[in-house]
Amino acid sequence: MSAARNGDLNGASNGSSARLPVSKRFSDIPSAIDIPVQGDQEDEAVEIDLEDLVDDPSELCTLFENERAARTYWMTVALAYAKQKKIDHAIEMLIRAGNAMQDNNPKEKLSIITCLCWMYLWKSREAPRVAPENVLASEAKTKDYYLQHATSSLNEASRINPAFPPLFLARGVLQLLKASLQAPSKAGAGDIEQDKADLLRSALKAFDQASKVSQGKNMLALLGKARALFSLASYRESLVAYQDVLRRMPDLVDPDPRIGIGCCFWQLGFKDDAKQAWERSLEINPDSKVANILLGLCYLDASGRVPLNSPDFVRLYKKAMTEYTQKSFKIDKSQPLTCATFAGYFLSKKDLPHVESLANRAIQYTDVNAIASDGWYLLARKEHFSGNVERATDYYRRADEARGGLERGYLPAKFGVAQLSVLNNDLGEAKLRLEKIIQPGSKNERNYEAMILLGTIYAEEVFANQYAAVKEDKSAEIRKAIDYLEHVRTAWKDPKKHLTTDPAVLLNLARLYETDHPEKALQCLQQVEQLEMDQKAASEFPTDVDADDEAAVRTALRKKLPPQLLNNIGCFYSEAEKHDLASEMFEAALGACIRIGEKDRDIDALITTISFNLGRSYESRGLTDQAVEVYEKLVERHDDYTDAQARLAYIKLRKNPNKEGPDAVAKLYQDNPSDLEVRALYGWYLGRVNSRKKSGNVNEDPELRHYKHTLQNYDKHDRYALVGMGNIYLMAAREMRRETEQEKQKRSAGYTRAVEFFDKALQLDPKNAYAAQGIAIALVEDKKDYKAALPMFLKVRETVKDANVYINIGHIYAELRQFSKAVESYEIALSKEGKANDAGILACLGRTWLNRGKHERNLDAIKTALDYAKKALEVSPDQVHFKFNVAFVQIQQVQHIITVPESQRTLLQLEEASEGLEAAIVALDEIAAHPQPPYPKADLEQRANMARNTQRKQLRRQMESQKEYEEKNKEKLAAAVAERNAMLKHREEERQKAIAQERERQEKLRKEREEILARDRQIAEQRAEEEKARMQAEMTTDSETGEKVKRKRKAKPSGEGKPRSGRRKKKAEDGEGSGEERQPKKKRKLSSKKESTKYKSAEIVVDSDSDEDELGRAERALERKTSPLSDADNASRTDRRDHDRDDRMDVDNAANREDDEDEDDEADTRRAPAKRSRRRGVLDDSDEDEDKGPGAGAGSDGEEPAATTTTAADTSMADANDDDDEEE
Repeated sequence: MSAARNGDLNGASNGSSARLPVSKRFSDIPSAIDIPVQGDQEDEAVEIDLEDLVDDPSELCTLFENERAARTYWMTVALAYAKQKKIDHAIEMLIRAGNAMQDNNPKEKLSIITCLCWMYLWKSREAPRVAPENVLASEAKTKDYYLQHATSSLNEASRINPAFPPLFLARGVLQLLKASLQAPSKAGAGDIEQDKADLLRSALKAFDQASKVSQGKNMLALLGKARALFSLASYRESLVAYQDVLRRMPDLVDPDPRIGIGCCFWQLGFKDDAKQAWERSLEINPDSKVANILLGLCYLDASGRVPLNSPDFVRLYKKAMTEYTQKSFKIDKSQPLTCATFAGYFLSKKDLPHVESLANRAIQYTDVNAIASDGWYLLARKEHFSGNVERATDYYRRADEARGGLERGYLPAKFGVAQLSVLNNDLGEAKLRLEKIIQPGSKNERNYEAMILLGTIYAEEVFANQYAAVKEDKSAEIRKAIDYLEHVRTAWKDPKKHLTTDPAVLLNLARLYETDHPEKALQCLQQVEQLEMDQKAASEFPTDVDADDEAAVRTALRKKLPPQLLNNIGCFYSEAEKHDLASEMFEAALGACIRIGEKDRDIDALITTISFNLGRSYESRGLTDQAVEVYEKLVERHDDYTDAQARLAYIKLRKNPNKEGPDAVAKLYQDNPSDLEVRALYGWYLGRVNSRKKSGNVNEDPELRHYKHTLQNYDKHDRYALVGMGNIYLMAAREMRRETEQEKQKRSAGYTRAVEFFDKALQLDPKNAYAAQGIAIALVEDKKDYKAALPMFLKVRETVKDANVYINIGHIYAELRQFSKAVESYEIALSKEGKANDAGILACLGRTWLNRGKHERNLDAIKTALDYAKKALEVSPDQVHFKFNVAFVQIQQVQHIITVPESQRTLLQLEEASEGLEAAIVALDEIAAHPQPPYPKADLEQRANMARNTQRKQLRRQMESQKEYEEKNKEKLAAAVAERNAMLKHREEERQKAIAQERERQEKLRKEREEILARDRQIAEQRAEEEKARMQAEMTTDSETGEKVKRKRKAKPSGEGKPRSGRRKKKAEDGEGSGEERQPKKKRKLSSKKESTKYKSAEIVVDSDSDEDELGRAERALERKTSPLSDADNASRTDRRDHDRDDRMDVDNAANREDDEDEDDEADTRRAPAKRSRRRGVLDDSDEDEDKGPGAGAGSDGEEPAATTTTAADTSMADANDDDDEEE
């Protein structure tokens, strides 16, 4: 439903400049009245000025009683008081009038009692809903008090004459007011309570009776019916009724049906139409308090759909409050809806005294439960802000009950009670209330504020558990918190919901994702960063940066963001090993700290933390000098900052491991012997120093004694010391001999001891990846349990970004014979920083490729293994075992190639293997002569002799055999090669031929398209010229003005307006039959008397059975040649006229109705030719198939000539001929 669809029934103006209607209420009350009195003269009377009545009507009542004034005088004065809003005086006059007429005919009192009933109803609208403070309920004149008096008066009048017409209307209004005061039911699940619905249906019945009695002329009865339908939520039916009132009585402004029309549109979702109706109402009556407040609420609603920091919000909100709401308040300071709206405004300003007075006034004077609920809610928020929890809870309860309570009720009030539960630290109660609000199936399930609060409560429970001494399993709380907050985050993306993005939700999600999903946490923080940037005003954008350089603008704006946010983003970048971006964020965070420092000097701790993080990011990037500079500045500012001192000592140890580094570590340890971080660094240093001095007794290891001292004297739960001791026992067990059973048991005991320390560390920190890795290594080396260890390493890989993890995974895959995954893991380890030329990883790759080649019997894999072995030797040429690896792979290559069939190898491969064998023999001799060979000298010499004697001879025999095989099959091989080359050449020729054909086809299609486009352009130009000629032919010269005007069509003679809709269709159907079945039809020939320059019809109709002459055929061809473009033009013009007519809105007076009827007649006259054109177009389309061929243009067997595709100028003679022909 839209404004265009409803036309003039939406209460909007159509721009007419006619005078505005005014209210006719009390318009029949004269300005003065003469009261006849008894005196000396017969016509003696007392004049009463009805525009300046006395404040006390007692004297007037006494005068009327003494003079036995007629009923009309009493009622006239009473209504004059009512006109001046002095309802109490009017009631007093009517009561005295009724008492004065006790002895008269009861029907004489009927009008007075009915008028008294209306005054009580009026008074009820203005009376308070509840008793004011310090007034007894029995003495308070509330709405119920006046409704009871109105009911009594109505009953009294009904006893006199129940069929009195005004009583039906009064009864309907009384039922409406009672229904509005009906307390909402808690048990009912529907939108309208049963008791209230019954009252509204009774009101509908009364209004229908009032309308029936007045034969449908009582507009107030129709308005009452519309109001009752609105209260029953039948908004469409109510809208129809309001529009009917406006159509039948456009001058009605008090009450104004446009208000009801707007309310119906609003409830139906057509808010623009509602605003248009209310604006029209305000245009008619600028002092309408209802229209003003409704427009104010309309603009408030619009302001809630735009961002708070946008200029549109300020403009809309200011217009709502200052232009409309404030004006409504000035007109009537007791208007409940206005008071509630202003109370909400003052609540946002924290002006609590005004909130209380306005909210109480809204509660007292409203007869709408929803407004009373809003008043209680505003009082509850006021007490909530003030910290009065008990009173706030009570007000929230009343606000909820005013709308039904329980499953119905007022959602913000329920939410407020949940907030109070959070303030009281009763989180269980708060969660129950919030979950009930958003439970599935509830109409409130999409309350995102409740989801945010509930998700935040669960998140805070998770965060509190992280710092608790005894950890609990909070996985369920984590899932719930993430689910609720992510649901809200998803809803932000829907523009129809008009939700404002809350950074607190994203920050909580980032903390929840921090451990298990750091990439999602980073995304949340980046979204917060973007929100902060979007909220920056244009004045805060940098002026010294090119606006087109987006990256530079973002970098400059970051310095104006919260440094804590930038620091956290940098930390996540560091964890993701994106150290360049991390440094950028830390630098921006320091810049933001400098900006904050200008206003707040207490940010030293923040600067210290960010600076340390920046130094760590420089270290990770290899910028050691810059990192040292950062750490030294930190130590200058805080000489007791041990973390920075530890990093400086570590860097010195890496740069100068002989003198300066050890001295720095030793000094740091002496100065801070109790610092666990320093003790951890010193333990790591002892491990490196004594790595080559390991004794057989593990208990004498200095590093072990250091860790044991830490656990015994400083912190028995130090996880670094526990993991360090586990590593020491692990390495000691690895070096133990395992030749005898006793040695194997001792070795296994060493692994068990190591696992005990790792397990202890895992108990303290279940996510300690280093401890888990130690257990996995022990499982592999001691138990050979590769399948159990693999999941542990894969889990560790997610946390520890170290090459050793991938090396261990590669070892396990190699043992499980999953060589592809093993190679992949080794290559990842090789790609890590500082591991590009790691000889150990290269050796592992060589071993894996060798095992793969032997397993798959693949000579290429063995060759790849040899390449990796040689690379490892190139990296570490002094390592004898790498030299042995090369020789070993070369010997394995010879052993494998000997067993390969002759057809699967070549002589060249055998020669390469022979060269490798000779090199292996030399290498084995050199290794055997080395002072520290990797294997026993005798074994090496034995392997060299076997290669020198046995394998060399075997290889020679294979080479001779391979040479003989290749010479014998040389011709076959050459023929096969030639055949293959020919086949490849033929395929290439076929491919090129296909490409050429496709290119030729595409070129042909391109030319055809160009020809079609050129032909279409030519046809379009031709049609345009023909249309122009037709339009010129339709123009004629006006005899009076001499100007060119469009020729008027010939008017039809009377009696020729018979419908002929089926004539053309019947012709088209007959045209489908055979020529034999059709009989020749008589034609009317047109014979022009004389040529007319003004194209006036002056032809003579002559019957003829013969064929038409050339002129007749030409004229009939012109008649049929109607351009499709012109038909569409006529149709579009007709549709546009119809649409414009529908779009016109009615004004409130009926001054233009006759003009509209004339326009309708003229439009009907214009539409008639357009309809004939459309019918003619249908006929032309059906005739096209029949008229193909050389003789199609002239026609045969009495048929009419078919229309051609060429458009000719249309003339009035052709139109006239067409009309006559159709009438035949």
